[in-house]
Amino acid sequence: MGYMVEGVYHVGDDVTATLPSGEFERSRSTVRNWIGDDDFLVEAGRYHLFVAWNCPWAHRTLLMRALKGLDHITVSYALPNRTDQGWVFDAEGAFADPLLGAGAVHEVYSADPMGYTGRLTVPVLWDKVARRMVSNESADIVRMLNDAFDGPDFAPEALRDQIDEWNALIYADVNNGVYRAGFASTQAAYEKAAYEVFGTLDRIDAHLAENRFLCGDQFTEADLRLFPTLARFDVAYHYAFRCNLKKLSDYAHLWPYAKAIYAMPGVADTVRFDIYKRGYFSASEKRNPLGIIPIGPIVDWGTDQVGR
Repeated sequence: MGYMVEGVYHVGDDVTATLPSGEFERSRSTVRNWIGDDDFLVEAGRYHLFVAWNCPWAHRTLLMRALKGLDHITVSYALPNRTDQGWVFDAEGAFADPLLGAGAVHEVYSADPMGYTGRLTVPVLWDKVARRMVSNESADIVRMLNDAFDGPDFAPEALRDQIDEWNALIYADVNNGVYRAGFASTQAAYEKAAYEVFGTLDRIDAHLAENRFLCGDQFTEADLRLFPTLARFDVAYHYAFRCNLKKLSDYAHLWPYAKAIYAMPGVADTVRFDIYKRGYFSASEKRNPLGIIPIGPIVDWGTDQVGR
């Protein structure tokens, strides 16, 4: 792991804080520019994403790119497992960085002249013309890609208040909730987080009994931001993060809803179930000291799972 201080990379534990109560607290992203500002023009072919397949926050951006048809936004994929250098790239192949030739994500941060200080996270949205980072906040990247470029509108103005309400609930209790459970350091903190995860999943399941998507009949950004957690739930969070009160596949409405999103054009290409297991069950002193990756579970998401 690592972090940047005055633009210099330092090896160290950059996992966000555990509070005295044992609760996990995620640090905030700090690079938050916006496409459409004077420095970052709306131009096809100008932008690039640095991501990792197993990062759910990066997955949001890949989903928006796929569903909007933004093939002009190029992508570098980091290797599935982090090292003491953080997220790293191969010298060549599918996990190489074709844009900057970086060996690690910290080199991407260093390439920006700002002298970044903070945690080194993905996704990063990069401006190839200005040679600067636009943002390392996935929520901002998803919204700006939706708003800046032509294609389907997944955050229509008439639904934005509703979308934002769902986003706030889902982030706190589901997206980040599974991490609050998985990284809790006391029994009380773990139980609090885990029960909140399943309380909110129960609420969503009941809502989906009468609605096709979170905001009614229209797929929106709220559904997009929920899906990465659902895709990882049974193969990773259920076991590795002890979110095991139920499986996603136990839900009468949430499970068909998740499979319907997976079947949407382009979505399956953003999913890598095998990489999720490799990432979440990688060697960890606290969570999985031997680094043994389980052979299961077998989860039937549909027919488009060959090699996934």
